[in-house]
Amino acid sequence: MLLRLAYLAVMNTFAALRLLPMGDRDKDVEILALRHQIAVLERQLGADTRVRFAPEDRVFLAALLAPLPRDVLRRLRLLVRPDTVVRWHRDLMKRRHARACVPKRRGRPPTVRSIRALVLRLVRENPSWGYRRVHGELPTLGIKVAPSTVWEILKRDGIDPAPERASTTWSDFLRSQAEVSLACDFIETITLDGRRQYILAVIDHATRHVRVLGTTAHPTAAWVAQAVRNLVMDLEDTGCRARYLIRGRDGKFPALMDEILAQAGIQTVLTGIRMPRMNAIMERWVQSCRRELLDHCLLWNERRLQHALREYEQFYNRHRAHQALAQAAPLRPVPESITDPERIASLTIRRRDRLSGILHKYSHAA
Repeated sequence: MLLRLAYLAVMNTFAALRLLPMGDRDKDVEILALRHQIAVLERQLGADTRVRFAPEDRVFLAALLAPLPRDVLRRLRLLVRPDTVVRWHRDLMKRRHARACVPKRRGRPPTVRSIRALVLRLVRENPSWGYRRVHGELPTLGIKVAPSTVWEILKRDGIDPAPERASTTWSDFLRSQAEVSLACDFIETITLDGRRQYILAVIDHATRHVRVLGTTAHPTAAWVAQAVRNLVMDLEDTGCRARYLIRGRDGKFPALMDEILAQAGIQTVLTGIRMPRMNAIMERWVQSCRRELLDHCLLWNERRLQHALREYEQFYNRHRAHQALAQAAPLRPVPESITDPERIASLTIRRRDRLSGILHKYSHAA
């Protein structure tokens, strides 16, 4: 409609410009000819046939003829009555006024993006909170919104109601209890003398601190129980407040081990059957120990194995970088970055070999 109306306006503008050099006599003759043609057209259409105007035709005629007085409109030869032209003009003014009064946006204003992000964060960090609980937390932060707004944010983001989100998964348990959780496992290896050796190790979930409790060819209940007693005393000496120890269902773990841990206030948590991912942090250390040490060493006997494990334990705890600790070691923080360009240009790094070059430690030369 707008394109057609613009076309009519342009064409009639050029027509008006064409009339400027014409005299009054020529204009009167042309008007009489046009009126006669309209009369002929009315006779051909018949009494029962109505002429239908497009919306852009109505707008153009209303804007052109409505300013004329009513008696002048009655003298003109038109296909519609003068009252119809006036009605078209009145409807045009009504629509124009209605568009001016309609607001650009209906309904409530949209929620601020920062408030939406905060609501989603509260729900993510507190799975048991419903929309009412989240709404109750917002006023304590000086944010005033309606409870229905919080509900709409959660629904739009596809977040289920609180009862369906309150169940604690194994990953949630590990994250929430990482500061007080330990994990242990046995590692099997064979020395060059043909004897199968069993290595018992424990890792701290929070600090990734590894303790190799010992090696033996016969992991009896008495040997495992004594290793656990040594672990409990070591934890007390270092001030470690462990509450959980995660282990598998291996038969080498005796019931006496759980009793010793329970007396120290440590609860034993068993993993699922054939589910090593439930003890993923310990399994990851086992893989690192095999790939970095056991697969590259020729271990003649149990004594040589114990020496290699002591060296690797010290290297792992005091030098090896960990992604989970932002590239720090369990017992060594990340040193400050070197920002002096002259010092960077004159770096001198020294390498120290351990276990005949299997492990490399790098440090600045004195």
